[in-house]
Amino acid sequence: MTQGTNDWSERTTFVGFDWASDHSFAAQDKHDVVVVDARGVMVEDFRFDDTAEGWQRLVKTLSGYPNPAVAIETSSGATVERLLGAGYAVYPVNPKAAKRYRERKAPSGTKTDRLDAWSLADALRLDGHTWRVLKADDPLTVELRLLCRDEIALIEQRTALICQLRAALGEYYPIVLEAFDNWTLRSAWAFVESFPTPEALHRAGRRKWEKFLHTHKLYRPETYEQRLSLFAQAKTFCGSEATTHAKSLLALALAAQLRVLQNHLDKFRERIQELFAKHPDHDLFGSLPGAGEKLAPRLLAELGDDRERFDSPEALQCHAGTAPVSYQSGRMKKVCFRRACQKVLRHTVHLWANLSREKCPWAETYYRQKRDEGQSHACALRCLGQRWLKILWKMWQTHTQYDAELHQRNQLKHGSWVLGLMTPKAAG
Repeated sequence: MTQGTNDWSERTTFVGFDWASDHSFAAQDKHDVVVVDARGVMVEDFRFDDTAEGWQRLVKTLSGYPNPAVAIETSSGATVERLLGAGYAVYPVNPKAAKRYRERKAPSGTKTDRLDAWSLADALRLDGHTWRVLKADDPLTVELRLLCRDEIALIEQRTALICQLRAALGEYYPIVLEAFDNWTLRSAWAFVESFPTPEALHRAGRRKWEKFLHTHKLYRPETYEQRLSLFAQAKTFCGSEATTHAKSLLALALAAQLRVLQNHLDKFRERIQELFAKHPDHDLFGSLPGAGEKLAPRLLAELGDDRERFDSPEALQCHAGTAPVSYQSGRMKKVCFRRACQKVLRHTVHLWANLSREKCPWAETYYRQKRDEGQSHACALRCLGQRWLKILWKMWQTHTQYDAELHQRNQLKHGSWVLGLMTPKAAG
């Protein structure tokens, strides 16, 4: 089966697909489907289980209709992959737009899964000619995107565990928090496992303390003696015996979890780097100043490989959340922060814009000017990210790497105000 005709006037079958992970706490996920014809008449209305048999039923039912187009309230996930795999033309709908379409059918506020599916089907029939059909990315990009997103989720879990560990240590072992300032390092967790209590640290003695610091490559002239001095004071300021017994067990459990989690994060990083190196756009995204080996794969994965997905820099900027939302009514005009966007891409662009300041003098100058105008750090980075996305979109469309000299020539050509603020040395 194929996606069929590209001529919208030939479409006669419109499918509304209300996908769900749970219906009434049922043990098996179910999906609601409504099919309407070109006149808006409902010709199919059914619910099927999210099983192999259920999907076979869907395909069999829709096989009786020519060139079915499917509207669904998501653009990714297993359900979308199955629809694309079955050969249907899939049209993703923004959740807010889907809500408005439902309200058009039921202004009273009524909501049911069947109503959701019907409103999507009829909206596709009436407005679908202006929508963009979803194109599947190649498997390499899909895997890279999933790995990058899962890596971010695991990093968030690591952050949560570190916060819990620091809270536990603060109740009975505050000296350790002074001795180690970076708790994302394995050496900090290893210290807790080696000396879980102030008493254990005191019994170990100076020789074992020194051995630990050398073994874990923590010898630094500026911190070595300070750490040893803190270790010697561990018992002078610590928790009660009961608190120490209880919280030391929690600290050991958290340290063990962090160690295991970090092992898996390292595997994720290896696989991401392997896939990124194989991708045709590796050199393009790898040339972005400040992106580095962590952010470049995330940027590539979120943009994908479909160059028609974003038909303008503005479309990409809105997707990434750097472009503000405009509101105008009568004499009232205002702009506000864009909340509806791809959150992973927005966070990645925020980090990238900040790191680019060290690599590109113009980026630092632009950021400083926005700060001088009274913008917050986050807002200034968002403005800088807006500039970077315009550059990235052009690079992405033309399959070219970032060229600092070309960018500077373009700034001179268009009379960029940024160059006027840069020092002669930085501008050169």
